[in-house]
Amino acid sequence: MNVIKAQDLHLLERRLPLFPWYVEQYIQHKLADLSPSTLLEYTRDFEMFFHWMIQEGLCSALSMDQITLFDLEQLNLQNIDTYKLHLQLRNQNSKVTRERKVASLKSLFHYLSQIAEDDDHYPLLKRNVMAKLKTQRLTNAKLMASRLHGKILEDDTEIHDFCAFIARDCITQISDNPQALHYYQMNRVRDTAIVTLILASGMRVSEVVNLDIDDIDVTKKVAHIYRKGSKDPGIKQSIFFTETGKEALVQYLQMRSIVYPHDRTEKALFLAIPRGASQAKRMSKRAIQQMVSKYAAAFGKPMLTVHKLRHSFATSYYLKNDIYKTQRQLGHASTDTTELYAQLTDKTMEAAINRL
Repeated sequence: MNVIKAQDLHLLERRLPLFPWYVEQYIQHKLADLSPSTLLEYTRDFEMFFHWMIQEGLCSALSMDQITLFDLEQLNLQNIDTYKLHLQLRNQNSKVTRERKVASLKSLFHYLSQIAEDDDHYPLLKRNVMAKLKTQRLTNAKLMASRLHGKILEDDTEIHDFCAFIARDCITQISDNPQALHYYQMNRVRDTAIVTLILASGMRVSEVVNLDIDDIDVTKKVAHIYRKGSKDPGIKQSIFFTETGKEALVQYLQMRSIVYPHDRTEKALFLAIPRGASQAKRMSKRAIQQMVSKYAAAFGKPMLTVHKLRHSFATSYYLKNDIYKTQRQLGHASTDTTELYAQLTDKTMEAAINRL
């Protein structure tokens, strides 16, 4: 099992005692089909919903683990509509995020009402209010492309500028902050290598975190990674990166052991020194996400996230290749998913013409 899955499975196991018994039963059932990372996100959605139920007085429970199946059966459609409004107004979730959170709840309620049974072979949940909802699958390529427009790096020039900003130009914004300047000078080569590698290959953040130093062949410009959704999740697949990615990695590898002293057993490619520690450890997914967001805000692209770096690469790559090559590079199971980048390239070309 790769590092991210192992970490998320451990975290998932630690969180389950906080929930009602039937949630643990649902998670155990779903582990055969869904990754621990996905199920961990589901539990966060369940936690938000259960806390909302308690706050709204929709059950007598004082903690999540006390919420009963009877409490769920008493919910009505108006309650669910109110919760969706809560997500929109109080939590300010986007429509895509709201639909995803509701979809995870629908999955739980469907399991309890259609799959799980009690000792008498009756469904655990006798009444499923979620069955009345129609969740919208926002997969339309044009719609998704329109939402990403302006939130990714639009072309090769902007990709180059963002990498250069991390590598050297960011210093102008933090020169009067000694602490920020210290950490920037310490980590800028590593941070540049991470961002450049994603923009040079289209890797997912989980794939980057899982990389061991032996997974990189800088001579052939190949990385061996665990692919999300692979039919053989325990087998690494090869993915190419560009010359720019190679140059950034070479610079990082030259200083990796000097700046990030580590135990001889530590094989992770990208390292970070935890606060208060003397030895470096594998950099976490959360740390990479926060790092990219920090640079993106300073660069003037506050909506740019680590996953949108992947979108940025894919848009640039698709302009130079066909949809099938793009599909293989990104590891998509179907070209339906890759169709998004056909729409994004239209937006990119339109923006380039407007600049001219």
